Amino acid sequence: MIEVRHLSKKFELSARQQKELQAAERAVFAVQDVSFTCQPGRIFSLLGANGAGKTTTLRMIATLIQPSAGQIRVAGYDVAQQPEQVRRRIGFLTGATNLYDRLTPLEAVRYFADLHGMPAAAFKARQEALFTQLRIHDFAHKQIGQLSTGMKQRVSIARTMIHDPAVVIFDEPTSGLDVISADSIIGLIQDCKQAGKTVIFSSHIMSEVDLLCDELAIIHQGRLIYASDMDTFRLTAGSQSLTAAFIQLVQTPLAA
Repeated sequence: MIEVRHLSKKFELSARQQKELQAAERAVFAVQDVSFTCQPGRIFSLLGANGAGKTTTLRMIATLIQPSAGQIRVAGYDVAQQPEQVRRRIGFLTGATNLYDRLTPLEAVRYFADLHGMPAAAFKARQEALFTQLRIHDFAHKQIGQLSTGMKQRVSIARTMIHDPAVVIFDEPTSGLDVISADSIIGLIQDCKQAGKTVIFSSHIMSEVDLLCDELAIIHQGRLIYASDMDTFRLTAGSQSLTAAFIQLVQTPLAA
């Protein structure tokens, strides 16, 4: 489970940044007073335009950024007070692969398994299952620098999932990928749900959100402006598309 309560993140601006952004204050809120809960066995989607604050929120959940205020609990552990316990229980995947080009997929995934202290037999079984599901076997021994973007992303997923985390965070996992790579990722996310994992999923692709998600929250200018289940959001959309309904919700505060 992920529990987010009154979460805020403030960034201090340099004089140059303040001038470039034409900001009235020397500090800006990327996230302000955000609260939501992600349940095991459910896929929770966090939506927002670029710069809305969703990636900052996900990075705080993943212990990569410290909150300025509020509390996050992941699998019962406080992100600020017990970050090591949280890291043992999460997998965090972003659109940026950040893999070492000189390693092979097998070497990269084994390295992360070693970081998590996985026994050799457990690693072998888990690695075989992931490489089969994600279609990595054909290039498992090639250097990562020689792989396509889609191949690298599949390796990143295997790296993220190798320790079988109870909580998984997917931040724009299919952005810019080919159909085959995207389908592999979607299948793995669905498997995470079936396995009873807690899944939080961010995407710009509304068809993926419609296909995968059980719960939906929309963040805009750092604040949560909508939170409900997907069935309710579909009813809210009515005869218009889900994309149109999302745009309408985001634009309403701007017009107020």
